[in-house]
Amino acid sequence: MTPNPRTRTPLPKRTVSIIGTGSHLPERVLTNAELEKLVDTTDEWITTRTGIKERRIAADGETTSDMAANAARAAMEDAGISADEIDLIILATITPDFFMPSTACVVQTKIGATRAACFDISAACSGFLYAIEIAQQFITSHTFNTILVIGADKLSSIVNWKDRNTCVLFGDGAGAAILRHRAHGHGVIATRMGSNGGLADLLQVPGGGSACPITAANVGQDLQFIRMEGRETFKHAVTNMVDSARKVLDDAGLQSSDLACVIPHQANLRIISAVAERLEVPLDRVMVNLDRYGNTSAAAVAIALDEANRTGRMKVGDYVLLVVFGGGMTWASSVIQW
Repeated sequence: MTPNPRTRTPLPKRTVSIIGTGSHLPERVLTNAELEKLVDTTDEWITTRTGIKERRIAADGETTSDMAANAARAAMEDAGISADEIDLIILATITPDFFMPSTACVVQTKIGATRAACFDISAACSGFLYAIEIAQQFITSHTFNTILVIGADKLSSIVNWKDRNTCVLFGDGAGAAILRHRAHGHGVIATRMGSNGGLADLLQVPGGGSACPITAANVGQDLQFIRMEGRETFKHAVTNMVDSARKVLDDAGLQSSDLACVIPHQANLRIISAVAERLEVPLDRVMVNLDRYGNTSAAAVAIALDEANRTGRMKVGDYVLLVVFGGGMTWASSVIQW
């Protein structure tokens, strides 16, 4: 029988590893004491309810793409690769430089990754893990070999500095990872993603899009700023992060006791503590840096991952759980063997 010329030879299965991480934080530090001068709040009130002591704020003219490019350069250096080796750039953000073009394309030019395809994704604080899973699919399918994933947000540009319930929570920053198949490494073992659009109004920026453009008539209504129902967001964050984490651990055939490190979304210390308690993970195995950086949305777990990597929180072969929650509502979890 004559072979069918359209039949493709099966390609070997590939695993996907994180081979390098990087991050960038703006120089300016905004402390709780400084916020006391802006809104009716206190350091004690902020610290008790959130665990946040300070956050980083981008300089005038410092864009999401600037921070993303700096994080990308750090990740490339850590991975030992050059920009021309990158096949794809996926940027998770809710504060793009522009609606068009994608901020990933802007980053491509800034780092010189001329061979890369580029696109943005929007999944709020869950964006980095959504992007990790997308990257994994491209690598396992042999579509691309080397992918740069970035989480970057300039939340100071969409924060209402008169709203004490939200302005104390957020900061700016970027984190990045290089993904590639690595022989004899297991890498990303399992990922879970979920969404509930019925809860979208709990955490949103109501204006600025096609549904509600900012016009001369509504410009004074603060529609371009973050709005959040804190109590309800807290409840759903804990429930969905715990559920997602348990499911992804089951997918990976692991128990929480097998984890060397848990890296959760850095939004609120009470959320992190509640998640750790329900998963029966001691806090000394949980990566926490929100006291210094606040909630940086898609960047938060990426910055924490880079810090955990550079401070030796994980060693080769360790199992690491990343778990996040964000507006949408969205959530995701991933188990990685380092």
